[in-house]
Amino acid sequence: MNFRNIFDAICLHFLDEKELRRSLYEVMGFYPHNISLYKQALMHKSVGRRNEKGKPLNNERLEFLGDALLDAVVGYIVFEHFDGKREGFLTNTRSKLVSRDTLGKLAEEMGLTKLILSSARKNSHNSYMAGNAFEALVGAIYLDQGYDVVMRFMKQRILARMVNIDKVAYKEVNFKSKLIEWSQRNRVTLDYKMLKQSKDTETGSPVFNFCVMIEGIEGESAQGFSKKEAQQLASEATLKRLKREPQFVDAIFAAKTERTKMEEMPTMAVPSTEPDQNFIIAQTADTDGHEPEDTARDSQSATAETAQQGTAAADEFDLSDITATPQEKSREDIIAEAEAAAFAES
Repeated sequence: MNFRNIFDAICLHFLDEKELRRSLYEVMGFYPHNISLYKQALMHKSVGRRNEKGKPLNNERLEFLGDALLDAVVGYIVFEHFDGKREGFLTNTRSKLVSRDTLGKLAEEMGLTKLILSSARKNSHNSYMAGNAFEALVGAIYLDQGYDVVMRFMKQRILARMVNIDKVAYKEVNFKSKLIEWSQRNRVTLDYKMLKQSKDTETGSPVFNFCVMIEGIEGESAQGFSKKEAQQLASEATLKRLKREPQFVDAIFAAKTERTKMEEMPTMAVPSTEPDQNFIIAQTADTDGHEPEDTARDSQSATAETAQQGTAAADEFDLSDITATPQEKSREDIIAEAEAAAFAES
């Protein structure tokens, strides 16, 4: 079976080639030349078709081509639309316009998802399948009619009519907020560590480099012209890593388990719940036959007497009383002083 016959067989899965052309016209705004390219662009790998050499026949190769073309085409449109904007702003805007979610939404709005051929039901198409088909369609347009037609299709048919570029550009996707929400939901610690602060060699603007730390484990790092931008970029990269690296997630939760285990270890004995009874005076009769009240009174008197003795003891001589003052005069000294005074008065 040759290449043409393969696509003739595939065509049986579409309602009608004429109807397919009409549907593609509604999507693209022009009729295709080589319909076989578009049939391949709309064929998901789940169909399991193979060519005469036994190689898989699906839209993955066209998807690869379309992805590269969209970066170039949308990059130029964004560059032209936002005159004077920084590279970071342009890159961020392009990324949002060519993201899988955006392309999937466009494919849905255009009616492209209805034309996708797959083994699954049409209502089960997810954004990845639809977004991949959109990229494959762009690859088919390029091979069928050239780069200029791709540029016109994206500029006039898609971005001018279906997307508000300004709204997309200035609508911030708060990746930091998403990462914080994830960490709180999973009860893991999250911190942003500034690795470096420097200045851009060309503009002199400050440049910040931040790293995400989850349970003390390093996530992704990124730099930006503000702390907010750097943390946003680092958060985005870390979220992507959490999705694609199960071992990274495992390491985080292992660290969490170790931390919580240490926090839950007892550091002291559990306090007693029994009330302190030291304030109660024992009510017992003494051997002299005193009543309990007399005993209490005698006890209080004894306590007062002890206190007084303690005060007196406190007033007694100790080494701190040693001074350089003269000692007590002898009897002879007193008589001599008296005689001297009497002699002086006479």
